[in-house]
Amino acid sequence: MERTAIFPGSFDPFTRGHAALVETALNLFDHIVIGIGNNTAKQGLLKVENRKRLIDDIYRGNDRVEARIYTGLTGEFAEQVGACAIIRGVRNTTDFEYERTMEATNHRIYPALTTVMLFTPAPVADIASSTVREVLSFGRSVEEFLPEGIDIADYL
Repeated sequence: MERTAIFPGSFDPFTRGHAALVETALNLFDHIVIGIGNNTAKQGLLKVENRKRLIDDIYRGNDRVEARIYTGLTGEFAEQVGACAIIRGVRNTTDFEYERTMEATNHRIYPALTTVMLFTPAPVADIASSTVREVLSFGRSVEEFLPEGIDIADYL
């Protein structure tokens, strides 16, 4: 039986830290669905379709990883794709406290779903999408924050 997990987030943009978590999750699950939350009330750097295209470009040729755009509750999305788990990345204690609260809520509503918290590896634990957006807003290169071969200008 194939074990599928979702990795939800806004991924605006998808960073080396996100990619590191996907690689770790692939050691635990057969299939990872990267769920790109589409919050229409939030103005982002990249259009949601371009976020998906960026992720598709990174994982082209890897049939164990796919990206999908979703709206609504993450637990509903997990059920739709047949996932048994939700992958969440933790960089620090602030992330942990937030994710622990989310896990409790998800467990209450979707008891069959397991939340798996993965620590972001140290070399990329300082990378946050918000930092990438800020550095980019000052006209600086963000290449070192993004997966290899990704030029953010191709997705703006």
